[in-house]
Amino acid sequence: MAAPPGLAKDLFEDMGRKVADAQGEGIDDGESKVVDEIETLCMNCHENGTTRLLLTKIPFFREVIIMSFDCPHCNFKNSEVTPAGEIQQRGCKYSFKVDRAADLNRQIVKSDTCIFRIEDIDLEIPPGRGQLSNVEGILSMVAEDLAQKQAERKEVIPEVYEQIQGIIRTLEAMKTGLQFPFAITVNDPAGNSWIEPSPDDKGGKYLRHEYARTPAQNEAIGLGGGDEEEAAEGDAPPSEIRPEYQASQMYPHMPAAGTNNVDDDEIEENQVYSFPATCPGCTKPCATKMKMVNIPHFKQVVLMSTVCEYCGYRSNEVKTGGAVPEKGRRITISVENKADLSRDILKSGSCAVRCPELNLEMEPGTLEGRFTTIEGILTQVRDDLRNSIFDEESGGSGSDSVQKEARAKWDAFFERIDKGIRGDVKFTLILEDPLAESYVQSFTAPEPDPQMTVEDYVRTHQEEEDLGLNDIKTEGYEEGQAREEVKVEEAKLEEAKAKAEEAASNGMVAEGG
Repeated sequence: MAAPPGLAKDLFEDMGRKVADAQGEGIDDGESKVVDEIETLCMNCHENGTTRLLLTKIPFFREVIIMSFDCPHCNFKNSEVTPAGEIQQRGCKYSFKVDRAADLNRQIVKSDTCIFRIEDIDLEIPPGRGQLSNVEGILSMVAEDLAQKQAERKEVIPEVYEQIQGIIRTLEAMKTGLQFPFAITVNDPAGNSWIEPSPDDKGGKYLRHEYARTPAQNEAIGLGGGDEEEAAEGDAPPSEIRPEYQASQMYPHMPAAGTNNVDDDEIEENQVYSFPATCPGCTKPCATKMKMVNIPHFKQVVLMSTVCEYCGYRSNEVKTGGAVPEKGRRITISVENKADLSRDILKSGSCAVRCPELNLEMEPGTLEGRFTTIEGILTQVRDDLRNSIFDEESGGSGSDSVQKEARAKWDAFFERIDKGIRGDVKFTLILEDPLAESYVQSFTAPEPDPQMTVEDYVRTHQEEEDLGLNDIKTEGYEEGQAREEVKVEEAKLEEAKAKAEEAASNGMVAEGG
C-alpha cells in the first residue's frame, strides 16, 4: 500500500513538535519513538552497541539525520549529522565575523563534504564527519583534537609542540570571548552546510554566496567521474531542449529563426544563440541559451539561461561586458510611490544593495546577476528568506524550534519588507557596484531624474583585491618577466658557487682544478 501524502514530512518534524506530542500523548511500546534505536556492531571492540537516530528539522535550514553510537562494552562513543536532503544544485560558502559573546552560540551544520576555516589563524578543517554544533563547540572540538598527543610531541619535536600550543591558546581565547573579532568560513560544494543567520547582522558580518561547482568538486562529492567518462565536445547534446521549452511554446515567443550556433556568425542583438555546456547540478551535458539586449541609456547586456533536461536544473543570469572602469558607481534611488516600484533594475553579481529604512543589506554575490524591477528584487529576497527560515515552501507553517524572540525579530523584518513591496512606506535603495555594471531605470531619461543620484567613487583596496584587480598588470609585464628570469639565473649561479666552495673545503676538488 502506498504511503499517504506527507509521510516524508512527518518523519522530519521539528524537534519541539515531536517532544510536545510525546509529552502530550505518551509513548507506549507499540508506538513510534522520537529517537529510533538500532543494535549495531562496534568497530572498536566488535561487540554490539546501540545507534540512536533522530530525524528532525533545523530552524533556518533543512532536514538532517542526527546519529549517535554508544558501546557499553568498551565505552566507545561517536556522533555525527548527515543531511537528509539531496545534493544541492550549487555549492555554498558562508562567511561569519564573530565579534561578541552571543555569536558563539550561532548554530553550525558541517556536512561530511564541508571545509571549515578559521581565517585569522589560517586553520582549516578538511572534509570529514558531519557535525551539528555552534561556534563555541567547533572551537572546543578543534582545540581538543590538537591537544591529543601533545605530551609526546613535547618530548620528540618540541618546536612543533610550541607552535600547536600557541594555536590551542588562541582557540581557548576565542571560545571564552577574550579574542574578538575573528572570522570563520564554511565552504560546502554539496550545499548542505550552514551557519545560522540573524536579522541583526549588518555591515558584512554574515555573508552567503552560492557558486557553480568545478569538475573536481563534482567528482569529490560523487557527481561525475567514476565509470562515466566526461563527454567530449563532439558528444554534446543538440541545442534543442525538451518540447515544453521550445521556442514555439514559450511566452513571449522567441524568434522563429533566433536560435543559432554561437560560432557560426557574429553575435547580434535580439538573436538567441545556443552553445553546449555542462550542468553544474548533475554534470550532464546540457545547452545554454544567450541573447544580447541593449538597455537604453546604459549598455549592452547578455541574458543567459540554462535548463538541464536530466535533473531539472535552471539558472538565469545577466552578464555585462566592456572594459573595467576606473571607478565604481553608486546609485541612490528614492522610492516614493507604487510607480517607482516598477522601475527596471539591473543588479550585477558584484553589486551590493542597501535599504536603511527596511533594514535590508545584500552583499556582493547575493542573487548573482538579476534584471527585474525594484518590486521584483524585494519580493525575491523576501521569498527566499521566508522559505529558508520558516520552511513555507514545503507547506510548513513555520519552524516550531525557532525561539520566540528570534521569530518576533524575523516577523518584524518581513513586515517592513512587505510594506515596501506594497508601496505603503517610502524608502531609499542604494546600489553600490565597484564595476559600475548596475543600472536603475530613469523615468526622465535622458534628463536628470530628481529621485535618482548617480555618483562615481574610488574603489577601496579591499574591493580591488576581491575583484582581482591588484594582480592585473597590462603594461610592462614583459620587463617583469625578464627580471624574474634574471633572478632565477642568479640564484642558480649562487647555488653552484656555494656547492663548489663546499667541495673545495672538503678536499674534493683535484689539485690545480
